[in-house]
Amino acid sequence: MIVTLTANPSLDRTVDLTGPLERGKVHRTERSTVDPGGKGINVARVLHAAGTEVVAVLPADSGDPLLTALSEQGIVHRAVPTSGPTRNNITIVEPDGTTTKLNEPGTTCTAITSGELHAVLLECAQDAAWAVLSGSLPPGVPDSWYADLVSALRSLGCRVAVDTSERPLLALAERFPASAPDVVKPNSDELAQLTGADAHALESAAETGDVTAVVEAGRLLVGRGVGAVLATLGGAGAVLVTDSGAWRATAADVTVRSTVGAGDSSLAGYLLAEQDGLAPAECLRLAVAYGTAAVALPGTAVPAPDSVDASGVHVTDVDPRRRPLTPLS
Repeated sequence: MIVTLTANPSLDRTVDLTGPLERGKVHRTERSTVDPGGKGINVARVLHAAGTEVVAVLPADSGDPLLTALSEQGIVHRAVPTSGPTRNNITIVEPDGTTTKLNEPGTTCTAITSGELHAVLLECAQDAAWAVLSGSLPPGVPDSWYADLVSALRSLGCRVAVDTSERPLLALAERFPASAPDVVKPNSDELAQLTGADAHALESAAETGDVTAVVEAGRLLVGRGVGAVLATLGGAGAVLVTDSGAWRATAADVTVRSTVGAGDSSLAGYLLAEQDGLAPAECLRLAVAYGTAAVALPGTAVPAPDSVDASGVHVTDVDPRRRPLTPLS
């Protein structure tokens, strides 16, 4: 079983435009959909679609439309009462796949709510192989909260994956190796935040096919105790770095319909492969296959296994030395 935590969940409304977005203009829409959202919930939706047992932990009051939406999709969840309604996020998608997001900050999370979320997460993690901590933190929660949770989860023997950014990500890194997760999933900007590398250089390197800078940044994190670094690079694929090597995966071009949730789908794909005991390179292959399938879907739709083509993903060993790293104290 896998448990996900979404501390700042949302109801995601996706609006598809019939033409390019122009500031200050009236636009016609092609369709509008609403899905339960937040990064951890997106991961849970993908895992559920793949037939994996998953529990989504989140703050939401009884009767909240978010909980209704989760129930309608068959997502098992544990909700902790909070101080207000779920936030609403709006995603505007242009015909060429360009995505504009408008995200509300979320309801303030009190110390009582965060404490109950902590307790419920640990309760669920007792029987879980993985715990996934994903997304932003709501107002009222200290930046160090993810670091606290990782340390607590590690004491249970549950493996932990983290996907966050900005101050919570930096606060997590400040306490490495004690708070180092088994998997961290940064994009190029977040990898730069973690390591001090130049984000522009990381993006340029990936686009040219030379991922040396990405591998070096990943190796820095592995050297600080992180089990695996799954760096997602958008259309340039992804790089996986562990203590035994590094690999890059790319997929054939697809028509991009929406980039929302692509990184979450990649993380879910990685966990599915890891659950099956696949080698690191094959875990990366499935991660990129799931991310690629996600961008070909409209709005916040998530890929099901029958829409995922791992055979179209090319994996390259980009660390032939395979020199083991020793975690720094």
